[in-house]
Amino acid sequence: MKAAISLFFGETHMKKCKSFLLAGTLTLAPFILSANADAQPITLGLSNWPGWVAWYVAEHNGYLKKYNADFKLVWFSSYMTSVEALSAGKIDANCQALIDTLAPVEKGVPIKIILVTDNSHGNDALMVNNSITTFKQLEGKTIAVRMDSIEQYLDEYALTKNNIPITSVHFKNMSTGNAAAALMAGRVDAAGVWNPWIQRIEEKKLGHAIFSSASAPGVIPDVVAARESVLKAYPQQFINLSKAWFATVKFIKEHPKQAAAIMAPHVELSPSIYLTALSGTRLFGPKLNMEAMNPEDKNKSVSLYKSTDDTSVFLKKVGAISAKPNPTGFIDSGFIEKSENK
Repeated sequence: MKAAISLFFGETHMKKCKSFLLAGTLTLAPFILSANADAQPITLGLSNWPGWVAWYVAEHNGYLKKYNADFKLVWFSSYMTSVEALSAGKIDANCQALIDTLAPVEKGVPIKIILVTDNSHGNDALMVNNSITTFKQLEGKTIAVRMDSIEQYLDEYALTKNNIPITSVHFKNMSTGNAAAALMAGRVDAAGVWNPWIQRIEEKKLGHAIFSSASAPGVIPDVVAARESVLKAYPQQFINLSKAWFATVKFIKEHPKQAAAIMAPHVELSPSIYLTALSGTRLFGPKLNMEAMNPEDKNKSVSLYKSTDDTSVFLKKVGAISAKPNPTGFIDSGFIEKSENK
């Protein structure tokens, strides 16, 4: 899926970094880092995920202006490039998965999570060919997946939950698009993918989901992470951003078809197709944000504290981190709490 929206990056802080999931270095075009220029809006990176494309609803409906959130939405056609850009200080804030935030934090990147946008609720899945109907049949089979990724983590979670040893399957490293194509062509038995590939496989009747994130509440939380220097310089802006987000969530829940019509053009899909993808995303309003970011609710499925514990085990196994980062050091609920104060 492609979107023809330009990238803007800063001339300052042009140090390159590597994401723990990517082997290549990051090459980016220049832009002016907004946190260093009062005249410039704060940059918020986003990429192709319903919980993040939703920010275009905030922009379209005027919620950013209404709540005086002076942010520039910066589109990334490559999700992991956005994660690298935040870590390298080329953007001020970014929409990214919790699991992809832990390695930069553990390596000392000065960022904090200030908002939870959503949980995946069906938009990530372990897809299998039509001859496979039980998890037992996966033993000895090949699963195509991008290694060390969210999808591998979900696949291993599904196998473990269904009492299938992870060592009894063969993981084959592929990009998500190539994994979906390999499954549809019959070259592999299963694939770990997300939408739109789930829908494409199902529409062609060349496979089905044996497990999806709908059966794994809280396993894949998505967040807004921001540079600490920007948070300190513009705290009110991030309070205002939270207000705009909560208004957006309310609108999408009350008017899903209208929201899909606003969001779909940004990812070159029809509103009807995008409505299905939107339904696989559990958007977080203020109540769920409070629960997710409250250490006293760490046993709840939506808790970032619980998810940090669980995903850190996986990340340590694949060598992405050496130790679990302390959630109290990188989760800051103060902005959402202040956004709710009357």
